[in-house]
Amino acid sequence: MTEQRRQSDHNIDSLYGVEKPSNRQRDAFLSGSIPVGVYGLGKMGLPLAAVFAETTGNVIGADIDPAVVEAVTDGDCHVKREPGLPSLVAETVAEGAFTATTSPLDAAKRASVHVVIVPTPITEDNEPDLSILDAVVEEIGTGLERGDLVLIECTVPPRTTADRVLPALEGTSGISRDEFGLAFCPERTSSGRALEDIRGSYPKIVGGVDEESTRAANLVYETINDDGVIQVTDATTAEAVKVFEGLYRDVNIALANELATFTDEFGIDVREAIDVANTQPYCDIHDPGPGVGGHCIPFYPYFVIDPFETDAPLLRTARAVNDSMPSYTVDKLREEFDAERTELADTSILLLGLTYRPGVEEIRASPSLSIAKELSAAGADVYGVDPVLESFEEFEERGLTSLSLDDIYDLPVDSVVLVTPHEEFELIRWDKLDRTDGRLIVIDSRDALDQKVLSQTSHRVYTLGTGFTNDV
Repeated sequence: MTEQRRQSDHNIDSLYGVEKPSNRQRDAFLSGSIPVGVYGLGKMGLPLAAVFAETTGNVIGADIDPAVVEAVTDGDCHVKREPGLPSLVAETVAEGAFTATTSPLDAAKRASVHVVIVPTPITEDNEPDLSILDAVVEEIGTGLERGDLVLIECTVPPRTTADRVLPALEGTSGISRDEFGLAFCPERTSSGRALEDIRGSYPKIVGGVDEESTRAANLVYETINDDGVIQVTDATTAEAVKVFEGLYRDVNIALANELATFTDEFGIDVREAIDVANTQPYCDIHDPGPGVGGHCIPFYPYFVIDPFETDAPLLRTARAVNDSMPSYTVDKLREEFDAERTELADTSILLLGLTYRPGVEEIRASPSLSIAKELSAAGADVYGVDPVLESFEEFEERGLTSLSLDDIYDLPVDSVVLVTPHEEFELIRWDKLDRTDGRLIVIDSRDALDQKVLSQTSHRVYTLGTGFTNDV
């Protein structure tokens, strides 16, 4: 990006409290006159920074990981399996539209719009951990200038922006709250489709600590989101919108999982009943499975359960149900071995799919972690295959031995448990998998296996939520 473009509307260099027509502010933003800082260049931050760079031509990305910054500086993309992202990063870096630094303070001093998209995990005690957010906010506050706009995208407990971020920025910067903008604008992006989502799969939500913050945030996001922007009353409402999205899914999945546990007693295919029930427009039950993983859904309930005095029995129960599903999966496997008069401790078991979602290299809270640990603790020999994972260290710590997909035919096992249905598993030759003594037990926890293929084998197949799909 040329210096001429960056200075094309040099009399507008910020967005908050600017008494200029909206179209002039928009033109200044698009021209690169208003530098954008993106704090956190991870799976969601890097795509967001690249889209802002593509749109404005003037983005400074900050990440404390030197390897990440080095990769971006070289025009490389460290985030995998994101269609279009490698080429977009390479192009924007080559044009000078996208630079990176390991110093958030450096980015804060250079930028006028500050977009924060850093991790907000939970502790071992299920308490929200906002320490990374706090550290970044302090750096931004140190570099903050009048007229700057701070946009929080990372998911946080409601009231965080107003009660935590705003006073921190005021205290660190020494600037009063009516001299800079602050809004919560939640990330609504899924791995594997980040660019598509950022550019407009869904409307962007914006809510500011004051009307001017909301207006300025709206101006920013309408330049990159083709599906538009929804302005809500305030930052806390926007925070609640994001958390509610995750809570809905967690509770809904818990309902599906609990219904699936009735499969054998009902003597029906519960999945079929769910599918038909969902033809009624007021019913939308999700699919059952071996648990809920990832860095979002299992954590967001605790953003409501922990920080507030109001009880949340439904959210707690949903978490308990979903957390119980790995053990339920192991129990079904144990029942099958009991039927074959085999002790679980005397078996070899292969887990197919270790990540929490197909095609996504993420194992945080993956059901396979608990399944592997429980099987190993029971005395079984546990093996695992995952074509998208490069490191199996956390699984090896739980007693699992990793295999390549080609290796599974050379190692006789007593059972195969499908946890995550990667598309590569569609090529498995099930007729080549045999148990050393007796029939191979297959647990399909996702209803993802080809039943026609399995019906041509002697394997004993149990599908979670369906029951026996091959019990010859």
